[in-house]
Amino acid sequence: MRAVVTGGAGFIGSHVADALLARGDEVHVVDNLATGKRAQVPAAATFHELDVCEPLDALFADVRPEAVFHLAAQADVRVSVERPDFDATVNVIGTIRVLEAARPHGARVVLASTGGAIYGECARPAREDDPRLPLAPYGTSKLAGEEYLATYNRLHGTSHVALRLANVYGPRQDPHGEAGVVAIFLRKLARGESPRIFGDGSQTRDYVYVGDVVRAGLACLGRGGGVFNVGTGIETSVVELYADCRAVAGSTLEAELAPARLGELQRSVLDAGLAERELGWRPETTLEQGLRATWEWIREE
Repeated sequence: MRAVVTGGAGFIGSHVADALLARGDEVHVVDNLATGKRAQVPAAATFHELDVCEPLDALFADVRPEAVFHLAAQADVRVSVERPDFDATVNVIGTIRVLEAARPHGARVVLASTGGAIYGECARPAREDDPRLPLAPYGTSKLAGEEYLATYNRLHGTSHVALRLANVYGPRQDPHGEAGVVAIFLRKLARGESPRIFGDGSQTRDYVYVGDVVRAGLACLGRGGGVFNVGTGIETSVVELYADCRAVAGSTLEAELAPARLGELQRSVLDAGLAERELGWRPETTLEQGLRATWEWIREE
C-alpha cells in the first residue's frame, strides 16, 4: 500500500510510519518540522518537508496514495486560545487540503482527532454520540475537521475515519509545550527534578499507549467511515499517575503542588466500545507496561 503520513516526524506520526513500513508499505512523510523532528522520520520512508496548509495536490499526484494518516495539527490548547485563527488555519484548512489532495486518488483519510477537548466534562466515559462541548478553540477546530470528513463521505461516497484519541503517551513524546503529563513526569524524574502537580491532583484522565493508537489507525483500513473513540475506559488521577511514574523510575521524589489551572477538565475518559465492535480494536497495553516502555526509552536517549 502507498501511504502518506502527515505529521510523520512527530510523536504519534513517526510510530504510524514505523508500523506501515513494518507491513511492507510504501510510506511518504509530510511534515514542516515546526514541532516534529527530522531524526524521527524512519530511514525507509520518503520525507517531504511541506506544510499541510499549502496545496498538496502535486505531491499526491506523484505519490498516488491509497491511504492518508493525517496527524499534522496545532495541538496546543493554550495556543488555540491565544491564536484561534492560527489554530483554525492548521486544523481546519490543513484538513481540507488533505481531503482535496486525496480525493482524485480515492485515498482513505484517517484523521487523528481528540476526545477530551471535544466532549468537555462528562459524568461517565464519553461515547461518540454524547454532546460535544469543546472548552477551547482547539477542540472546536478538531471537531470541524471531523465534520469535513463526514461531509466528504456523504458528498463523494468516501470512507474517511476520525479517531477521537484519549491522552496518548509513550516513547518519543516531547516533554515541552502542550506535552502529555507522562512525558513531563518521567523526564523530570530522569533528571532528578520534582514535577509540578496543578491543583490537588484528583483530576482524572484516560491514558492510552501510542502503540495501541497506531493499531487503531491501521484497523480503520478496509472498514467503513465514521468516528471512533480510542481510549482505555480507565480513569487515572494525576496523583495516581505520578505514583506509578515514581514506581517505574525507582524514585522517591515528591511532586510540588501548584495552583489549579483555569478551565482544566476534571474528568476525561472515553468509552471505546464502538471501536471494539466495528474495528475489532481494543487496548492491549496496561498503564504499567506503557510507563515502563516509555521510561526505558527516556533512559536510553
